[in-house]
Amino acid sequence: MGQTIIEKILSSHSGQEARANEIVVARVDYVMGQDGTAPLAIRAFNEMGGSRVFDPECVAFVIDHSAPSPNEGVSALHKMMREFVREKGFRLFDIGEGVCHQVVPESGVVGPGSLVIGADSHTCTYGALNAFSTGVGSTDLAGGLISGRMWFKVPETVKFVCNGTLAPGVYSKDLILHLIGEVTADGATYLAAEYAGEAIAALSQEARFTIANMAIEMGAKAGLMEADEKTMAWLRRYTDREFKPVSADPDASYARILEYDVAKLEPQVARPHRVDNVAPLSQVAGKPVQQALIGTCTNGRLEDLRIAAGILGGRKVHRDVRLIVAPASRRVFLDAMAEGIIQTLVQAGAAVVTPGCGPCVGTHNGVPSDGETVISTANRNFKGRMGNSNAEIYLASPASVAASALTGKITDPREYI
Repeated sequence: MGQTIIEKILSSHSGQEARANEIVVARVDYVMGQDGTAPLAIRAFNEMGGSRVFDPECVAFVIDHSAPSPNEGVSALHKMMREFVREKGFRLFDIGEGVCHQVVPESGVVGPGSLVIGADSHTCTYGALNAFSTGVGSTDLAGGLISGRMWFKVPETVKFVCNGTLAPGVYSKDLILHLIGEVTADGATYLAAEYAGEAIAALSQEARFTIANMAIEMGAKAGLMEADEKTMAWLRRYTDREFKPVSADPDASYARILEYDVAKLEPQVARPHRVDNVAPLSQVAGKPVQQALIGTCTNGRLEDLRIAAGILGGRKVHRDVRLIVAPASRRVFLDAMAEGIIQTLVQAGAAVVTPGCGPCVGTHNGVPSDGETVISTANRNFKGRMGNSNAEIYLASPASVAASALTGKITDPREYI
């Protein structure tokens, strides 16, 4: 019997033939924590009697969730992180460098066949690079920091075969929202989601990150894709390291294989307050919005900002809408400046904030008011997610968010493409 991608990666890192539902102890290639979770991991590290991290070259902390700090309590946690990093001698991505799930791939440390743990649920993003990356709790992260190893129950895999190609004005965000709506928020709990098919192959590498990023929103442990030339070309921009792609065997065993024809898919939205509360955008078109967010680890990449600028260029954001743009990293910010994208967005009326997670998680940089409606490119729309439990959040693609910011109501972006 053949193996899936995740079974092969766990086999190579555990030294045994890993099969679904078995328990393995595996070597990890990289360990990451962010400012919402790393302070707890530091405390657990000390309680475990840790003296040093297993390999300083394979560890990073990222200050991105509240960056720059919005209050003195957070500042104290940031100080704790900076002191721990200096003492242990590993890398810190400090304020302004960007969101963990953008800066880690950009640093060239993750690629095909890698095994990564991060104390953040959207660590599954790196599966777009043919890696097994998954979120863990802060205590597990502390154990990984000390030992460089982690135990796993090998997940079964559900394979999503996406046939056809997406129509103009329909993007990877629309596709993953549709899939989540189909399988529900817990329809892939502790499974690995493997994405394949013509539609996935046609996507850019940046668009594939969006798909992998939201695997957790259907309950999946990881979201994986095979590596192709697009993947390898993207990696060559950031590293000269050699990675060996991992492919599933033709006779690999899957928990389920789900096939979809996505050629006729239209723009989608996730309605409050669940990510799986998905509908075609046409069903909610015309809903007034007061705030729009383009950014986050889901859709704050250069391609996303470029798409938004293509719609907003030469136009003005509606007078009743606040458009917030948060580039996913400093590099994305600089590249967008070099292309004139930032100038286009600012001239349209956008407020560009520090690369980071602030408005997405509701720590600062755009907390909505009571009764307001937000349309966002983020990955979650839970009640209170953006800092106010009396606001409503709709999730959509960068194109849909940009079009809605122009009109002041949820709008089909195909009207502007």
